[in-house]
Amino acid sequence: MARKPAPLTAHVTQLEMTAPPKASLPVPVNIQTAIIRAPDIPLHYYRYLYRQVGKRWHWYKRLRMSDEELAAAIHSPQASVTVLYVNGAPAGFFELRQENEEIVELSYFGLFERAIGLGIGKWFLLQALYAAWQNNPAKVTVTTNTLDHPRALQLYQMMGFSPVSTYEALIQPMTDTELLALIKNN
Repeated sequence: MARKPAPLTAHVTQLEMTAPPKASLPVPVNIQTAIIRAPDIPLHYYRYLYRQVGKRWHWYKRLRMSDEELAAAIHSPQASVTVLYVNGAPAGFFELRQENEEIVELSYFGLFERAIGLGIGKWFLLQALYAAWQNNPAKVTVTTNTLDHPRALQLYQMMGFSPVSTYEALIQPMTDTELLALIKNN
């Protein structure tokens, strides 16, 4: 019997911004980009995006959800999933959740490994923030942790987020059995 991998310890930081970003960045040059909102994204495609972005950063929560749980989360009227395409292929995504009239959460944001280093991370985050501020909430929130990209916290702060709380969390990696089942089912 395969043993469970040891839990990973993460220092979690919750951040918020209370005004839209002041920054403006040009569209990256020498690459074709498209950003498309996917209101009825198929579950298998969402899982693919989530896995491609999150495998390096230990994203497991959504991969462990049943089809019903995942559909309820991403197809709800409060959620929106937007996909980044670079040179015709998917390269990242962001997910927003309208918590209430006052708060929008940037639930997930990231790039595929092949898109890291192309100089589009800041620009894509800015597009996510423009979308988050579209209905003029009082604040936009995001949570990151030390298992995330090493510059994630710095980037969020550079874009106008301020830390509001921190805590320690244990992240349980997926077992080989869970990963194989995921591959088999998608």
